[in-house]
Amino acid sequence: MKNIFVGNLSFGATEDSVRTLFADYGAVGRVNIVTDRDTGRARGFGFVEMDNDGEGEKAIAALNGTDYDGRALNVNEARPKAERSDGGRGGFGRKRW
Repeated sequence: MKNIFVGNLSFGATEDSVRTLFADYGAVGRVNIVTDRDTGRARGFGFVEMDNDGEGEKAIAALNGTDYDGRALNVNEARPKAERSDGGRGGFGRKRW
C-alpha cells in the first residue's frame, strides 16, 4: 500500500474529486482531505492511499506539478508523522511547570 501526500489542493477539492483524479492510475483505497478543526474548512492538502505500490508510484510521477483546479499539485510519498519535541502539548516550545 502506498500512502501519498497531495499538497496545494484548491479549497474546493473534495474526497470524491481527488479519488477520481487518482483512479486513472490504479485502485484507490482511502482519501482524506485535511480540514481545520475549528472552521471545518479544507486546509489545502490531503492523503491518498493506493492499494498497489507500483500504481502509487505511477500516480506520483504523473500528477506531481500538474494543474488541478488552477493550482500546481505537490504530490509525493507521505512521510511518517514527525515526533513532536514539546511532548505533544502545543504552545510555543515553553515548558509549563
